[in-house]
Amino acid sequence: MSVETNDNIDINKTDEGTDKIPPVHKSEGWHTEAQTLSLPEVNATIHVNPSAKFLRKLFAFSGPGFLVAVGYMDPGNWATDLAGGAQFGYMLLSVIMLSNLMAILLQHLSLKLGIVSGRDLAQACRDSYSRKFSIFLWLICEVAIAACDLAEVIGSAVALNLLFKIPLVVGVIITAADVLIVLYLQNKGFRYIEALVVALIGVIGVSFLYELIVSNPLIQGILGGFIPSPKIIVNPGMLYIAIGILGATVMPHNLYLHSSIVQTRKYEHTTVGKKMAIKFATIDSTIALSLALFINSAILILSAATFHGSGHQNVADINDAYMLLTPLLGAPLASILFAVALLASGQNATLTGTMAGQIVMEGFLNIRLRPWVRRLLTRLIAIIPAVIVAGLYGESGIGSLLILSQVVLSLQLSFAVVPLIMFTSNKLKMGQFVNPLWLKLTAWSIAIIIIVLNAYLLYQFIIAFFK
Repeated sequence: MSVETNDNIDINKTDEGTDKIPPVHKSEGWHTEAQTLSLPEVNATIHVNPSAKFLRKLFAFSGPGFLVAVGYMDPGNWATDLAGGAQFGYMLLSVIMLSNLMAILLQHLSLKLGIVSGRDLAQACRDSYSRKFSIFLWLICEVAIAACDLAEVIGSAVALNLLFKIPLVVGVIITAADVLIVLYLQNKGFRYIEALVVALIGVIGVSFLYELIVSNPLIQGILGGFIPSPKIIVNPGMLYIAIGILGATVMPHNLYLHSSIVQTRKYEHTTVGKKMAIKFATIDSTIALSLALFINSAILILSAATFHGSGHQNVADINDAYMLLTPLLGAPLASILFAVALLASGQNATLTGTMAGQIVMEGFLNIRLRPWVRRLLTRLIAIIPAVIVAGLYGESGIGSLLILSQVVLSLQLSFAVVPLIMFTSNKLKMGQFVNPLWLKLTAWSIAIIIIVLNAYLLYQFIIAFFK
């Protein structure tokens, strides 16, 4: 069945600011009542010229993928990448590559859901499930976003401490200022937010390019590391870190985020228009996630080249890495740029995490709040626990909190991945855009791998906790 919109429907906001659109789906797969736009203040605000040439179309669609890619290079990934490189050299590069390929596929499904249905993943869940189950999904999603936000806020606070000796508690509070940044830039236009995120990704990329040059890694070791090895499975220590890399890579809030922000583009809601949008949004996402692959690989390569063969194989802490980089490499800027990249990574991730919090709350509950209220609530959920832990336990508590945040994320991931695959594989909901058989099988295989590995990671955490 077709799920396309009527071509005469105006999906822009009304003069009264109701942010409503008429019923656009006649299929039994979706509810037929009027729907609230996802991120209504920026929905369909960036015009795409359907007759433009390839590069101009690609530029018009470029941006959302980079916001999503931020979650794949946030501070939560740094510890596992550092530990993997320090302990096992270049061996786990293949795991980073595999994780990235999984992410590319899942984000493709996410953007396709948003483009075809006009709903983000949270709205799609609310449309398809009972209110009680939707509230349950909302609650666990909020917990996961808060946990992810903790890693990002803490990462920024640690970077401020390393660079400027700012106390962790104060650094956490400073990081909360991203609420004002998002509000200001979003009022000027969504393109400004995208430009800021891309600029910060550029800072991270340039910083690690320098680190790779001064660390002088073994090219042969890097190439060999991207080839999967059976040693990863048979070595318990290597397997544990590999699972940590996989578990920390695919973030559930990115699936909600991407399905929403891809709708900031205004294109023709016809079969041809949607095919065009899916094509260019997928290219945007793939390019952005390839940059995330480079940065995550660079962290592991830097750790392998600097620590693995120098008697520092136990380095897994960001502070330790910062202290050792300059002395071991003999490069004055090595430690400074490492901390600068961490600050850019943390701040970028808090920006996108704030938007994800808004999307989830509005999508599951259909609650309309003023933008500053929404973002303040989202920030407080992460800021308050981070301030308490930083104040009571300092750096030792920060490390434990980062580990706990990744475990919480792994718990929630299946509750985002499974509905996403179900929706995009449903003919009634997606019409001619339904996942083909090969994509269904691949997506479900990835979901099973993620669920099993994250369950194992949770098991290991529980065993370690009660020892």
